[in-house]
Amino acid sequence: MLTADIRNRWLDFFGDRGHTVVPSASLVSDDPSLMFTVAGMVPFIPYLSGLVPAPYPRATSVQKCIRTLDIEEVGKTTRHGTFFQMNGNFSFGDYFKEGAIGYAWELLTTPESEGGLGLAERDLWVTVYEDDDEAIDIWKRVAGVPDARIQRFGKEDNYWSTGQPGPAGPCSEIYFDRGPAYGAEGGPAADENRYIEIWNLVFMQYLRGEGTSKTEFEILGELPRKNIDTGMGLERVAFLKQGVENLYEIDQVRPVLDRAAEISGRRYGADHDDDVRMRVVADHVRSALMLMSDGVTPANDGRGYVLRRLLRRTVRSMRLLGVDTATMPELLTASRDAMKAAYPEVETDFSRISRGAYAEEESFLRTLTGGTTILDTAVAAVKQKAGASGTDAAPVLAGDTAFLLHDTYGFPIDLTLEIAEESGLAVDRVAFESLMAEQKQRATADAKAKKLGITDLTVYSQFRALGETVFRGYDELEAESPVLGLIVDGVSVTSAVAGEQVEVILAETALYAESGGQEADAGTIVGDGFELTVLDVQKPVKGLISHRVEVTSGQVAVGDQARSVVDPSWRRGATQAHSATHLIHAALRQTLGEEAHQAGSYNKAGYMRLDFSWNQPLSAATRTEIEEIANTAIRDDLPVVTRELPLDEARSMGAMALFGEKYGEVVRMVDIGGPWSRELCAGTHVSTSAQIGLINLQGESSIGSANRRVEALVGLEAFREFAAERALVSQLTSSLKAPRDEIATRVADLAANLKAAEKKIAAFEASQLSTRIPALAAAARPAGAVSLVAADLGELRSPDDVRQLATGVREALVSSGSAAAVVALAAAVNGKPVVIVATTDGARAAGVKAGALAKIAAGVLGGGGGGKDDLAQGGGTDVGAIPAALEAIGRAVTAE
Repeated sequence: MLTADIRNRWLDFFGDRGHTVVPSASLVSDDPSLMFTVAGMVPFIPYLSGLVPAPYPRATSVQKCIRTLDIEEVGKTTRHGTFFQMNGNFSFGDYFKEGAIGYAWELLTTPESEGGLGLAERDLWVTVYEDDDEAIDIWKRVAGVPDARIQRFGKEDNYWSTGQPGPAGPCSEIYFDRGPAYGAEGGPAADENRYIEIWNLVFMQYLRGEGTSKTEFEILGELPRKNIDTGMGLERVAFLKQGVENLYEIDQVRPVLDRAAEISGRRYGADHDDDVRMRVVADHVRSALMLMSDGVTPANDGRGYVLRRLLRRTVRSMRLLGVDTATMPELLTASRDAMKAAYPEVETDFSRISRGAYAEEESFLRTLTGGTTILDTAVAAVKQKAGASGTDAAPVLAGDTAFLLHDTYGFPIDLTLEIAEESGLAVDRVAFESLMAEQKQRATADAKAKKLGITDLTVYSQFRALGETVFRGYDELEAESPVLGLIVDGVSVTSAVAGEQVEVILAETALYAESGGQEADAGTIVGDGFELTVLDVQKPVKGLISHRVEVTSGQVAVGDQARSVVDPSWRRGATQAHSATHLIHAALRQTLGEEAHQAGSYNKAGYMRLDFSWNQPLSAATRTEIEEIANTAIRDDLPVVTRELPLDEARSMGAMALFGEKYGEVVRMVDIGGPWSRELCAGTHVSTSAQIGLINLQGESSIGSANRRVEALVGLEAFREFAAERALVSQLTSSLKAPRDEIATRVADLAANLKAAEKKIAAFEASQLSTRIPALAAAARPAGAVSLVAADLGELRSPDDVRQLATGVREALVSSGSAAAVVALAAAVNGKPVVIVATTDGARAAGVKAGALAKIAAGVLGGGGGGKDDLAQGGGTDVGAIPAALEAIGRAVTAE
């Protein structure tokens, strides 16, 4: 019985019994506490917990799930898979134990011919919670299960709760006996390898209180509405029904395993280690396919990292099977074909999915080339040294080696750990983590160095020894100071002349150095006989401000008296933007709650952006509300008060601090409207909120699984944007001859008319294409055992046009009596070559396959190709090679 058939039988069975069939939710969970959907019940938690009223009394689903907690066990056991499907039926205050047990037994034991799964009653065992006599009575009375096949288990195994106060209850599990060849007699209590759990029935009937462990908690009483949550492992039932040994050999997974065996030249079943690697490949490729179909892309953190790890473990497993080249195009395609019956989206979205997977494989193959050699050499050296020492302690791979692999070669630490473990080595994680922490500190310094154009910061030590740079810019836009130092390309110099770029160190400055998300001030530094244009202002070391300037006139020397001058227009815009950032932050927290905490910001004259912790997009209404709250605060002309005070005092007053930011004992606190907006901030700000002018929220987007970003124009830039939009609306009202409130309707009508016109044009072009079919069919010539049409069509609009002509010519040839024919048509589409190959039944019987021919042509065209035996496509980059590609097809056909 195919896996898809089991799935359909499940949904049909419960759908026929009044359950609402609910489509699988995405693998990317909406639950902020979960990275993925890890169980079939996850989408129903709000209903089961009573948080949200259930929209139906009973439901059923087959839910896609991902779990990677036991990823190292994949391939080694019969039942560990990272992707799995969970059949579930749920009751929300409707039927309870008797209904759940009755349905389960009916579906499992009803003959296949009558829509059931046809399992023999004698092979089914059940477990119940130790004091759930009610469930035992139902199993015996409704299902006829004898006492000998019912076993009582304790809370550890047969009691469910979330681990928190809330719904809880006993559960009853159904096991299948695989027979004496798989272990000892005695039911699940004796051997859970022989007796495989296939279905868990959870009876949510109690309200639990606080507890100290999974098994130690108080039962507060019965729930007013009792719920049912059941889960059947689809893959487990599939491997039992298909008579195979494990879930890696079922019809949805085995094709990938077989393809891995074929590519590697290894025989599945001949070697245990090779078998494990093939199972890992089969499991991980399917998991990656399903994750990417739900929009996950490879990344260095979060969900993307899980996907990246799956893909990279696949690549490494294939290398251990002796394959050093890219295999994802074949493996992923095999998985797509195995899964598309149940999940059509893996086929419709395959172009997008495959691009990401192939790129990740290519990248990691390059990483492995360098990294594996270094790691293998290091492992051998450690083992040799350990052998020479004669100690029994496990040899340890140095942390600096693991760090080198991670930092220089992008070799994931978990992969290093796996390879080391396979070789009998441990890894010095403490040293590795220490080096990672040092790298993070260096990265901060490097960012400063890039801004300054130098990497060695020791040149600043002599100037820092003179004391901290005094910043006068909070109260003044000009400040007098002697020139303490000049630096060119990291070297201290005594003077600089017109045309040179130099860093200037002053004792005091009015120019703000980039920090706290605020861009550096624009301005000048002037003195007797020189003028310097400020390009950037940074803090290369704590307490020291450096001005990168260009000498626009004269000569500046150490010891000269200078005056730093802030561009007042720039500073006005910068203060508006920074204060606007605080208003948006306060508006976000007022709208979304305190969990919407700032996670970073950037502001400069006329523009601001704010990153904040939130896990879902903001609706248009929410964005409007945030914008209105912020602009209302501007209208109300709230006082902006800055104070310096001890850090503890500021925190006791509720001042917001940026996560990860380090603060001194004395901090600067900025209030806008009192405690409504109270933050620790060293930036420059307006005096009252009305000076901000206007905030125009431009957009909101995701910057990770748990963070969002809002962007806005501020002050005059915000006004200019509104003015531009007003001008655009005015232009549209004039062009469309419609009042403003009708513009949207008129534009929609025009778009619909355009779409209809494009459809008519496409239909016309298609009819024109069909007129070329007779001439192409008439050009057929003998080639080996078949008739061949091979033609260059010139330039066409799309690959679909080429495909339409190829299949049309094939039909024409069959109609004219050419039973064995091959059609190979090529064209330039948007400047790139496309070739389509179509074959008749007779040609395929003669051994001519379209997919193979498309690959041959694509190789000549400088690209890739493939497809089915009857129709395939190839492409490339070299349009000029089309004649040679068609000739190559002709030679290959003739040779068959």
